[in-house]
Amino acid sequence: MFEIQRGREGEVQLIGRLDAAQCDVALKLLDNGPPPHVIDLTRLEYISSAGLGVLLKTQKRAVAGGKGLRLINPNKHIYDILRYAGFDRIFEVVTENP
Repeated sequence: MFEIQRGREGEVQLIGRLDAAQCDVALKLLDNGPPPHVIDLTRLEYISSAGLGVLLKTQKRAVAGGKGLRLINPNKHIYDILRYAGFDRIFEVVTENP
């Protein structure tokens, strides 16, 4: 299961599992409206390499709009994936327990 919600302050919340089967839906939802600048990963359980590609495409769109993307609240597993993929050098990743 995968879901995207918008928070009260405009942040995007990714919920569930972002894998190859969900990428088209995720891109469609993320491309609908102004580019997000904050993505909350609190409830993201899993992300595949295809899901990482969604984050990269969203980052490119955000940068073209004048501001980068900030990823917040990844759990330890998701944080490790982001770090191993080098995304901590591409995105601002905010976590309480790296």
